[in-house]
Amino acid sequence: MRYGNISRGGFALCLIGLAGILHGQQKQDALVLYREGRYAEAVEICLEELEQYGLDDFSNRMDAYSVLGWSYISMGEYQNALNYARRARNEVRGDSRIIEIEAEALFYLGRNLESLTLFEEYVSLNSTGNRIDVVYYFMGEIYLRLAEFSHADIAFSTALYYNPQVPRWWARLGYAKEQDLDIEGAIRAYNRALELLPSLEAARIGLERIQE
Repeated sequence: MRYGNISRGGFALCLIGLAGILHGQQKQDALVLYREGRYAEAVEICLEELEQYGLDDFSNRMDAYSVLGWSYISMGEYQNALNYARRARNEVRGDSRIIEIEAEALFYLGRNLESLTLFEEYVSLNSTGNRIDVVYYFMGEIYLRLAEFSHADIAFSTALYYNPQVPRWWARLGYAKEQDLDIEGAIRAYNRALELLPSLEAARIGLERIQE
């Protein structure tokens, strides 16, 4: 049978192609919604996608898990982010995005050593990953919590090597150096933070504290 100028087989192929296009648009929409700050909507789409994808559809499932985790963290729902990251890791090992999400969720839940171990795993797997600067920043924050100020200095410095335009990271580097009694280094870091963002209170207070 023919539909206009399209045979039955051609019509079926058109339907398959259309379904693929719509499926791809839905997948993209979750990421677009996340980037627009519409996290709850992104979560809803990702959960629907995870119900649709088979367990053998590794790539799409990991994409959905990634956007889901980022959205939950942005919403402050850290336990949900952790739960789904661990579910994803049980399905597929070695996806650095999932490792970073799990590590970040653990960080916000105050589970410092577990978080640090996973951030280190991320670095070993993906030393030039898209979030390598953020990973080193979180490592610096963990080292501050652990009062390991020299390690915090190294971690923040590495984060800033990859992304030197974040004023708050410079302020945190200044604080790490101040606690490690590297006063000249702390002054340089605080001043750099204020060059980038003159209104940054943490850097201004840090400089005042040193001067006192």
